[in-house]
Amino acid sequence: MAKEKNPNPNKFKVSPWLIYTAILLIFLFISFVTGGSSLNEPGQLTSSKFNDFLAKGQIEKVIVYNKTEAEVFLNAAALKDASHKKVSKDVFDRPNKGPHYTFDIGNDQIFQNKLEKAVKEGKLKDFNFLPKNNWSDILISLLPIIIIIAVWIFIMRKMSGGGAGGGGQIFNIGKSKAKLFDEKTDIKSTFKDVAGLEGAKEEIQEIVEFLKNPEKYTNLGGKIPKGALLVGPPGTGKTLLAKAVAGEAQVPFFSLSGSDFVEMFVGVGASRVRDLFKQAKEKSPAIIFIDEIDAVGRARGKSNMSGGNDERENTLNQLLTEMDGFGTNSNVIVLAATNRADVLDKALMRAGRFDRQIFVDLPDIRERAEIFQVHLAPIKKVEGLDLDFLAKQTPGFSGADIANVCNEAALIAARHNKTAVDRQDFLDAVDRIIGGLEKKNKIITPDEKRAIAIHEAGHATVSWMLEHAAPLIKVTIVPRGQSLGAAWYLPEERQIVRTDQMLDEMCATMGGRAAEKVTFDRISTGALSDLEKVTKQARAMVTIYGLNDKIGNVTYYDSSGQGDYNFSKPYSDETAKVIDAEISALIEGQYERAINILEQNKDKLNQLADILIEKEVIFKDDLEAIFGKRTFDKNLGAVVS
Repeated sequence: MAKEKNPNPNKFKVSPWLIYTAILLIFLFISFVTGGSSLNEPGQLTSSKFNDFLAKGQIEKVIVYNKTEAEVFLNAAALKDASHKKVSKDVFDRPNKGPHYTFDIGNDQIFQNKLEKAVKEGKLKDFNFLPKNNWSDILISLLPIIIIIAVWIFIMRKMSGGGAGGGGQIFNIGKSKAKLFDEKTDIKSTFKDVAGLEGAKEEIQEIVEFLKNPEKYTNLGGKIPKGALLVGPPGTGKTLLAKAVAGEAQVPFFSLSGSDFVEMFVGVGASRVRDLFKQAKEKSPAIIFIDEIDAVGRARGKSNMSGGNDERENTLNQLLTEMDGFGTNSNVIVLAATNRADVLDKALMRAGRFDRQIFVDLPDIRERAEIFQVHLAPIKKVEGLDLDFLAKQTPGFSGADIANVCNEAALIAARHNKTAVDRQDFLDAVDRIIGGLEKKNKIITPDEKRAIAIHEAGHATVSWMLEHAAPLIKVTIVPRGQSLGAAWYLPEERQIVRTDQMLDEMCATMGGRAAEKVTFDRISTGALSDLEKVTKQARAMVTIYGLNDKIGNVTYYDSSGQGDYNFSKPYSDETAKVIDAEISALIEGQYERAINILEQNKDKLNQLADILIEKEVIFKDDLEAIFGKRTFDKNLGAVVS
């Protein structure tokens, strides 16, 4: 997403600490100025000493402040006297300009008469009576109040989310925190920058037409849709697609997250919603994009255990009002993105608010090749790199995953001091992302290594022999992540899955434990992830997809997601017993099937395990050398198990 342009790039930014230091220096300066004009502290006099100095004609002038305090300035002749040595010089050893002494007077009238007499006699040059405001004392008394106010403002700014989007100021906390991207300078993305997502782009293209030429539709009496909801798994490009819409339509684009509305202060979220739509209407035609809208748009009235939820619901209520309240010709369209459309409030999803739901799915093999082409553009790669091959190696990867693969491949190539990223670097990157980092220094005993090799060889053997099971292209017994071994499959990207296909996949998954049983006549804990996988598959066949004869064409799947909140099961105890029995029968049946396949190919199983122990990594060619080519093989993609 384009960065927000700074309207004043050369503007000097003042640090708060600089302001605090300046205030402190001002206080010190005021204290210094009001405390005296000299850096040298004047000496204290008694009345008798003052009378003595006055009689000798050593005083040049006297200034009386508030009729109580007198400042005495000596003349040049007196400063040469040894008795005034302490006040003749300042701290920098320069002549002291005074005042040289201070003392408190008694009766101001008597003292004034004494000074007038001294002036007449020529013993005093000048005197004056002045009022004196002790500003330093006043400021020092106010300093604690000033500090408390400053600390309070500082804390409130922090609590209100800093200075982002105008919401950081204590008096602007209700302002929208949306970032505005101007169509003339900031928005650069178009549909050309979004690889894949052909179906979503085609569906959202009409929104661009609404914003570019609204009269084309309104002249016929039609109403421009008020909102479109982008739904899909994480990393599929929902945010990028929304940004491309703004770039194509050439309109202002307000972008913010659903969590930006949420604040600890009551009423702030609703206020920000009002301010956001007010700004958008002023700049219409415009687009408002709310990312992760489920943060504020969750269904109301559920899990409302405390008052903290009320603020979110008030914000949602204001959002519902604004979306259904602004005029049909205001040319403001709301785009929103979420990974969890099932938890959104039904009032938010109805027609008139989010009129359209655009599903942004994971890319297929052709779209993955296009995404690779985009992310490989800035990377130095070898000539003739096959993008179709890379797309086949990354089934189920989102756009964000593919970007991560490209970056990881570049890092791996740099680690090996290569000048360009080659095919093997991408394969290593896929292995690193899916399986985890290799742990070659992990201590494994020979017996454990043999058991791991037999387990992985069992997966490879069974999957190679079954038509609908994904064949392996690579098997390793080098520990990766939390697993002791890993296998990379060539799955077929299916839109629907049939019963025989699921059964073959379950049988291949149980091949590891079956190989341990056939070879050692005992089993281990190494099949935990396999058991978890087949149990989920069997439960899905029985309770979700209706692929079991005894249960029949019944599903207990709740697409709304509300079943998670229920404490009771949607079926009786008798049905639960049948479901458990059928799940167990499915798993045990495929386990026995895997054992039979391995009993018939026991020699090849041991041969494959021996090669695996020797090389630690084997590939498709090694399997073909032992088992021969698969007659039902297809050239597809790769995934790890």
